[in-house]
Amino acid sequence: MNIYLESFGIFFKIGAFTIGGGYAMVPLIENEIVTKRKWISQDDFMDLLAISQSAPGILAVNISIFIGYKMRGIRGSMVSALGTILPSFIIILAIALFFSNYKDNVYVERIFKGIRPAVVALIAAPTFTMAKSAKINRYTLWIPVVSALLIWLLGFSPIWIILMAGIGGFAWGKWGKEFSNKLKK
Repeated sequence: MNIYLESFGIFFKIGAFTIGGGYAMVPLIENEIVTKRKWISQDDFMDLLAISQSAPGILAVNISIFIGYKMRGIRGSMVSALGTILPSFIIILAIALFFSNYKDNVYVERIFKGIRPAVVALIAAPTFTMAKSAKINRYTLWIPVVSALLIWLLGFSPIWIILMAGIGGFAWGKWGKEFSNKLKK
């Protein structure tokens, strides 16, 4: 099968049937691209995911663009992005055309109230998968916890968290081994 058609189909299917946005899509994309088809390695996927989260824009679109580019360059990124975007566009268009007729319907309101907790779970579940893939352990668990608390409780901008994490990662890579060796002595 044509890889462009196959990647478009994968991203279209994931985009059409995943409620909850980019984070809910991550394990599905990982399963299709890394596990099933082995188009990219697990390490490359984690790197692309980190870049996608850091780049401006929608996570699902960013990850599809980066994966498509990694696989087949500019064409691959365009095909993957289109596959990700098109289902949302079609669904939003359909909702805009028909939802206004049903927005005050009691049953529609109940359906959306039922969907909300499921969406929270769909967003939370990939967090554990990403933590496992990122090799978060008892020594590094404090980093995402403190980051989340700084954003949630103190209103820190995620941009500052990303900058601090980047500087911290650079510093640890440059001087961390020397520091830990001195501690062991």
